[in-house]
Amino acid sequence: MSGTWAYIAQRTSAMIMAPLVILHLVVIVYAVRSGLTAEAILGRTQGSLFWGLAYGLFVLAAAVHAATGVRVVISEVTRWRGRSLNLAVSAFGLVLLVLGGRAVAAVVL
Repeated sequence: MSGTWAYIAQRTSAMIMAPLVILHLVVIVYAVRSGLTAEAILGRTQGSLFWGLAYGLFVLAAAVHAATGVRVVISEVTRWRGRSLNLAVSAFGLVLLVLGGRAVAAVVL
């Protein structure tokens, strides 16, 4: 991935994540203040298209953001560059995407 595309991916994923993080924090505060149990929360999220899309988008943006950021840090701190670095951070991003997707599925499906 070129520097320009990495920059665009990093900034775009951050713009997507920012409102989703705020939404997530609002939901946490609401759940805590309302005294909701995990069972009650899951009862509200099961089968919800909205929560599935919101958290699915969050996971996708976080995986892209993290992989891109790790790539930049590794290339700045070490001499590792090129295709092998891109493949390694792509694999890292894919792992994050799969793990996050499984978490979303557990909460929504």
